[in-house]
Amino acid sequence: MMRSAAGAYIRGFDHESPMSRYGQDAPWPGLVDSVPEMFRPYVEVPAFCDPYGTPLLTACLRRTHADAEWQVGDVEFPEGTSGDPDGVAHLFELFLDRDPEAFRAFAEDYYAVELDAAALRHVFELRPLTEDIVMRLNPEARLVDLADVIAAVDWPTPIPTPTPIPTPIPTLSLRP
Repeated sequence: MMRSAAGAYIRGFDHESPMSRYGQDAPWPGLVDSVPEMFRPYVEVPAFCDPYGTPLLTACLRRTHADAEWQVGDVEFPEGTSGDPDGVAHLFELFLDRDPEAFRAFAEDYYAVELDAAALRHVFELRPLTEDIVMRLNPEARLVDLADVIAAVDWPTPIPTPTPIPTPIPTLSLRP
């Protein structure tokens, strides 16, 4: 998922999908043809392309701030397929499940780590990060080290406490 001032762009690649075009010269027909210019750079991010520069994706969604709903290309799924031909249900299962416990179970299994359930709920509730929350999720990380990422994803930040402005003390003139 990529976010920008224009909105959000989501892509997924299921290499086992019948829509996988790995080793071919273009993604599945219709998948990215109607992606607006503002999101086109995300289609060809080198990290998400094969060695020949072909975008690897079987699913593509985007939404500008003006859109009422997510947009997709005019795609015809492969004949004879049913269920999940583009891999969306499988790829975005955790993304669509808003339960922090589901993510916690995945992360603890996949990364072989234990996650603090309360700290994870804090993140899922999109609450501002604190040094304590960051360290409870990753003892080696520090909040200051995440500043660029926090700004890039527009994560909520604590409301700063205003610094009081000192009131000038009136001076008396003792001159006659």
